[in-house]
Amino acid sequence: MNLNIIAIIGYCAAFGTTISFLPQAIKTIQTKDTSGISLPMYALFTAGTLLWLLYGILSDSLPVAIANAITLIFASIILVYKIRYK
Repeated sequence: MNLNIIAIIGYCAAFGTTISFLPQAIKTIQTKDTSGISLPMYALFTAGTLLWLLYGILSDSLPVAIANAITLIFASIILVYKIRYK
């Protein structure tokens, strides 16, 4: 498969999965309501996202690194709100 097609697929996948967190982050920031969010799940998810970011950086995979850097920001915001506004 052409390397450009592989990169395009990677960037599209990264965009789709990353942007999916934006509505939840916006809603959480606006309402400060995190009652429907599991703290252990979000803590593990955020830690996993950090590890995926490190993997992307260490393996020189720009789509993985960028997607997980952005997702880590969104997930961290939601996690902080979950802890702060119990």
